[in-house]
Amino acid sequence: MKRSRNVFLIGPMGSGKSTIGRQLAEILKKDFYDTDTEIEKRCGADINWIFDIEGEEGFRKREEKVVQELTELQGIVLATGGGIVGSATNRSRLAARGTVIYLKATVEQLLDRTARDRARPLLQATDPREALEKLNQEREALYEEVADFIVETDQRGVRTVAAEIAKLMTEG
Repeated sequence: MKRSRNVFLIGPMGSGKSTIGRQLAEILKKDFYDTDTEIEKRCGADINWIFDIEGEEGFRKREEKVVQELTELQGIVLATGGGIVGSATNRSRLAARGTVIYLKATVEQLLDRTARDRARPLLQATDPREALEKLNQEREALYEEVADFIVETDQRGVRTVAAEIAKLMTEG
């Protein structure tokens, strides 16, 4: 395995990027980063507040800057926000600077995983099922376009999925 090779996790909110990413980083002995956590650290405010004050456009500008900086690091596992693929610049950076893993889950599974989470601004204003279905329609092709591998997460444990990705990384 190339120790310097980055692993970037993409997929919809609730697909397990952060949780699986932490486990994967431990297995691969890489540093773990999460774009949302980095944005919150740099702003000193949570994602909901940033959305309230700056709107989605302002948040996406911050996100693009964080992606630019983090993807320049070597030997990391990066969990990205669900909308990261909306930017062609982000897709290009991810594809060029590491192995991109699309964590795929059904809308049913995403609903179950996000049901009690109030830190998801795109799910607050409308019916969560409708919002997730709409986001999935908008983003699915973009996830697939940039992904080196697609890994299903439905009904699978964190360790199982992380081990599968680690195996892909060592064989690839």
